[in-house]
Amino acid sequence: MKQGRTLAELGAELERQRNARKDYLVNTSALSMKTQDGKSIVQFENGHEMETYRVGDIAHQQLATRLGIPFRYYLKMQKDYPALLDENVNGWLHKEPERRMLRTLDGRMRAFLSARYRRLDNLELCAAVLPIIHEMKGADIESCEVTESHMYIKVVSKKLKAEVAVGDVVQAGFVVSNSEVGLGSLKVEPLIFRLVCKNGLICKDYSQKKYHVGKQVDMDADEAYELYSDETLRADDKAFFMKVQDIVRCAVDESRFLMTVDKMKEAMHIPLTHDPVQEVELLADTYQLNQSERGNVLRSLFMGRDLSRYGMMNAITDASKLAASYERATDMERIGGEFLMAPVDNKALKAKNMRPMKNVTPDIPALMLAEK
Repeated sequence: MKQGRTLAELGAELERQRNARKDYLVNTSALSMKTQDGKSIVQFENGHEMETYRVGDIAHQQLATRLGIPFRYYLKMQKDYPALLDENVNGWLHKEPERRMLRTLDGRMRAFLSARYRRLDNLELCAAVLPIIHEMKGADIESCEVTESHMYIKVVSKKLKAEVAVGDVVQAGFVVSNSEVGLGSLKVEPLIFRLVCKNGLICKDYSQKKYHVGKQVDMDADEAYELYSDETLRADDKAFFMKVQDIVRCAVDESRFLMTVDKMKEAMHIPLTHDPVQEVELLADTYQLNQSERGNVLRSLFMGRDLSRYGMMNAITDASKLAASYERATDMERIGGEFLMAPVDNKALKAKNMRPMKNVTPDIPALMLAEK
């Protein structure tokens, strides 16, 4: 499992972001964008002051999506014809005006969202769930991080464990994740932690979600103003986070854990239907792995000396530790879970006259064996 910040570092960063962030409700008729040297800024009047922010990558994508501009074309204009990009964006912002929420941090607009977007922020989420995690006997935070788009807290319980095979022990856990910029719901997902290699597997099939949808905020049609967390919002959020606390209390579920372990045991005896290279290529096409990720999965598959579906699942989660970012590492842990739960192509197995495997050792290239 890829490591991020310590819990203390996470808390310090969330406090810093809380003090640095600003959120606004703005009518798009009063919003304008200007692009120069591949970088864009947005401006709008807030009372008697002019607010100016750089446009972040996520906000660019959200602007393009909301205005119906294909993102590849959006990027081409940004690079090759910035005046045309500004004309497109400003034209559509003003032609069909609406209220939008702008979330800003460190001088940049990090999100362009609906006026009904519910701000369920990371600091409040931590304040709600960390005491519950602390109360859980045998529960440890194995990894945590805050990225441009999400916060993650990955918890492992030492109390609930099982053997997939002799000496191959897994423990139950869960992942709490949240996005402050509109890239997903607040989620609690089951996690399987494999002790022998410290790999994490996220089973999103059993996840529970809470969506960032709130009430419409009243404001004058042409007015822009900064949003604060008033007493009404805090009371409403308290009730919401109490529900999240209940979900976290039940996140380590024995029946779901044992069902996943059974699926792992079953996968140990299902051979891959193609040679390793072809199998990884098919996996990469299905789950959109880049060239580096393909190589890391293939290498882990060889080093694991296991050409079963269980071996492939472990290769994916092992390769996640080499991912370019914490965000992508978490994506690959989810891909491992999806691969485990995906239907088996029984027709392909029958066509190749394959039978359940028992202690199969693949032919590993000499170089791989020497490195191991």
